[in-house]
Amino acid sequence: MPVIETPEGPIWRRRTRGQAMARWFGWLLGLAAFLWCWSRISEATTWFFVRDAPRIAGDILGRALPPRWSYIDNLWWPIWDTLNIATLGTIIALILAVPVAFLAARNTTPSALIVRPIALLIIVSTRSINSLIWALLLIAIIGPGVFAGVIAIAIRSIGFCAKLLYEAIEEISATQVEAITATGASRWQVMAYGIVPQIAPAFAGIAVFRWDINIRESTVLGLVGAGGIGLQLQASLNTLAWPQVSLILLVILFAVVLSEWVSAKVRAAII
Repeated sequence: MPVIETPEGPIWRRRTRGQAMARWFGWLLGLAAFLWCWSRISEATTWFFVRDAPRIAGDILGRALPPRWSYIDNLWWPIWDTLNIATLGTIIALILAVPVAFLAARNTTPSALIVRPIALLIIVSTRSINSLIWALLLIAIIGPGVFAGVIAIAIRSIGFCAKLLYEAIEEISATQVEAITATGASRWQVMAYGIVPQIAPAFAGIAVFRWDINIRESTVLGLVGAGGIGLQLQASLNTLAWPQVSLILLVILFAVVLSEWVSAKVRAAII
């Protein structure tokens, strides 16, 4: 903490004059960047539609209420498809993410120069592309439907699960591994009895957490033709059937809340 000597005595300050000037200069740069970005956004925005948005939103809300409850019979199978997309996609992702995580972790990879970079590349590449984009690519390759949605969710989830899992592997206690190794156990026995028991709680938590996320993501995959309740939502939006849209949104909300409750209960039981 800098001290400034004055005739009245020393004055304690939190920062020196140079540090204070640098701090203010940083704030000015941030303000200038914000104003520049705002001006660019303003140029590309039609403010008439923005000012008219409350009236349009009110009109749509008036058309959407009350929901068309009789349409609920058409949503049971699509919401079941959505749950299947999320569940199967998560299972496939976990099966593929486990070996990738062991190859990416520093303490389990067979080669830090060759294998580990390849595993990290898989993790980064699968995480960097949104599931909607994966779905669009897969629909062009294998056609529309639930299968494309399952594969899109699975690919998107591999990097997420593998990243968290390999970090958990790197944080394990080396004492237990060294004790099992000292008994003459093979590499696979060390992994089965020294590493897997330590990461099992983390693996279960990652699986439930990713399944919860995939429930949310799978609800919109139907907008691009990848199956699920999103197909019904897209069809209702195209025909301006707002009472059906409101009902579909309520069903999606119920499914998400239910998945959140289930995941919270499972995580609490694990922890």
